[in-house]
Amino acid sequence: METARRELWVEEPAVRRRLPDPVRTAAVRAVLVAAVALIQAMVAFFCSVTGSWLAFPMVLSSVAATVLATWAVLDVWVTRQVWNQRHGVVSVPSSTARQLRRERRTARRTARAAAREAARIRRRGAGGLSRA
Repeated sequence: METARRELWVEEPAVRRRLPDPVRTAAVRAVLVAAVALIQAMVAFFCSVTGSWLAFPMVLSSVAATVLATWAVLDVWVTRQVWNQRHGVVSVPSSTARQLRRERRTARRTARAAAREAARIRRRGAGGLSRA
């Protein structure tokens, strides 16, 4: 009796596109800073509960870490906005970026065609009609 062999790993196409590198870097940085801030807050809480001398410095540093984590999250948002502005938005049928690209492409084609036509006329020689 044969048993059907199942694959251990099945590749599936990604549902969403990958984040751009600068945005992904900022997001990883924000997650790490937020994790450190949470750990510091937890240590500050436990130091406060036990009455340790380390409680006050830990509370101060956890407040600073919270401000830093907020800054890091804002950095992700700003980096994403800047990347979208510089590289265009994802093309969807109603996207303005697609229309702008189409207009630029048409203008480039027209300019290239005009340059080819001017070069062709120059090659044939000026004053071709005045020869008798």
